[in-house]
Amino acid sequence: MGRIHIVTDSTCDLTKEEIGKHEIHVVPLTIQIDGNTYIDGVDIEPASFIEKMKTASQLPKSSQPAPGVFKELYDELGKNGDRIISIHMTGGMSGTVQSARQAADMTDSHVTVVDSRYIAWALAFQLREAVRLRDEGATVEEIVARLDEVRKNTRLFVVLDTLENMVKGGRIGKGKAVVSSLLNIKPIGHLDIGEVTIAAKPRSYKQVVKFLMNEFQEDTAGKTIKAVGISHANSMDTMGNSMIQLVKEAGFNSIEIAYTSPVICTHTGEGALGFMYFAE
Repeated sequence: MGRIHIVTDSTCDLTKEEIGKHEIHVVPLTIQIDGNTYIDGVDIEPASFIEKMKTASQLPKSSQPAPGVFKELYDELGKNGDRIISIHMTGGMSGTVQSARQAADMTDSHVTVVDSRYIAWALAFQLREAVRLRDEGATVEEIVARLDEVRKNTRLFVVLDTLENMVKGGRIGKGKAVVSSLLNIKPIGHLDIGEVTIAAKPRSYKQVVKFLMNEFQEDTAGKTIKAVGISHANSMDTMGNSMIQLVKEAGFNSIEIAYTSPVICTHTGEGALGFMYFAE
């Protein structure tokens, strides 16, 4: 039996060190800002992206990798008969997984493409499980079946501090954004079916934290918490630090923190926070 290679995209929150250690292959998305194109995670990092976004004349745009980029990687990884599992951000927010599927149809390599239905740490949870099982000698079929279980036991919430980017991107009308701003509403979205749906509309950071902790405690009651992650766009002082403290008080200390990737930050804007957990 040949090796199993794991491929993903740049919206996962894994560090470069972890990616390198476990030989995960990352196909990055690209970002366009004021006429300049950057490769996500290669020549632009989240913190510097936020600063560029603040002064950009227009909303930055992200682009999925072309099928040809995936095919080139698949051809190389599978040339000796090795198999490939390609796990990507939700197809509800990007065409990345579709590009991967097109490439899988074009290559002679054996590729299994998985829509994680998630982003950020919630995508990373599945990647880590795939790595663990691969290293233990599991088959592609066993790994994919296990990823289904991880997905079912994962939840992701995203909190928006401002609706400015959503208005610029045409996702909501300006009138709604003005009303939300006047009422100080901090919409909480829930990524459960591969797309974001509104779960709550609290009017303060304190109410945001209370809602998220209630959900966390209800969902994890009687279960083993496997992972908790926070992705932020400069929101640790407003919400993130409070979340960390309360999760620790609930008995889980290994909370992981990362800056939101530029691709996701384009949609959420500065001040957003993603709260993700995996328990079973």
